[in-house]
Amino acid sequence: MSANLKSAKSGVSELAAHFDAPSGYLAAASNGILPRAAVTAMIADLERCGRGQVAPADYDPVVAGTRASYAELVGVPSEWVAIGSVTSTLVANVAAGLPEGGEVLVGDTEFNSVVLPFLAAARLNVRTVPLADLATAITAETALVAFSLVQSATGEVIAAEPIRAAARRHGALTLVDLTQAAGVLPVQAADFDFTVCHSYKWLCTPRGVAFLTVRPEAISRLVPVSAGWYSADDPWRNCYWPERAPAATARSFDTAPAWQAFVGAEKSIGLFASADTAALWAHASALGDQLCRGLGLPEQHRAIISWPDPEHRQLARLTAAGLRASGPMGLIRVAFHVWNTEADVEAALAALA
Repeated sequence: MSANLKSAKSGVSELAAHFDAPSGYLAAASNGILPRAAVTAMIADLERCGRGQVAPADYDPVVAGTRASYAELVGVPSEWVAIGSVTSTLVANVAAGLPEGGEVLVGDTEFNSVVLPFLAAARLNVRTVPLADLATAITAETALVAFSLVQSATGEVIAAEPIRAAARRHGALTLVDLTQAAGVLPVQAADFDFTVCHSYKWLCTPRGVAFLTVRPEAISRLVPVSAGWYSADDPWRNCYWPERAPAATARSFDTAPAWQAFVGAEKSIGLFASADTAALWAHASALGDQLCRGLGLPEQHRAIISWPDPEHRQLARLTAAGLRASGPMGLIRVAFHVWNTEADVEAALAALA
């Protein structure tokens, strides 16, 4: 990317101006906030639907634009991107293509959408190791290593390069979930064989818009288990059997889009694709470090800050003070995104004092 294009990226304050986020919303790790443009577009689309003024093909440019923006955001060509509604269905395409009895290596606190599809048919061997041991645990028996780049419960950012290098040495494939990363942390999907992402969190879309990226040389390693009429480079030539349109790209793994969700997602992901993601990460992680300092915790350098709260008493105090956070796995989880400010940190510290 040229210096001119980089300088054209919008900054934190410019992006934040697109959101009507309430003070104390610290829950992007659970659910993002729709930008105004997405809400406006969806309302207008629903009104057109109510007047019978839409046709299925009207959504083709919306889906194409959303796919293109996501591809730009994660640094791959659009032809590498398949669309879906949830990540687990997209992961199932990967699981179905692995050899019988193949070993899938996962971390011990991984989110289940990255694990359960490999267990569903009882034909693969899923081995669990501590997250810190993923790179060293890969062997010649490992068919695939799967992990979330940012861990959902804790916000830990996984050191991906040692895992990728070890997988390459042993001939293993890599699958990385970007759901808690894309939209706040700079990512490069091309570094991995496959990535998945549900966009309703940090990318602030309606729920029902997910993505799979596939390196071209890995397409033959997948099985399109959810293939339907939209699973083609030209879906309108793929509607009625026995006609079947060819698919030479990742679109062979598309599932039919939830049109209204994509109307909102086109606006949301377009905003983030045009933003300076490095600046977003610097902003969010700096707020996280400020919270850690105020709580007397080691700085975590993350957008998601978590610490033990087994009885959720601290979470209850935040909630009573009007702040929104979450509490997975006996932790309290606070997430900072583009709309958060130092005032949110001060409010959280006051509630927890």
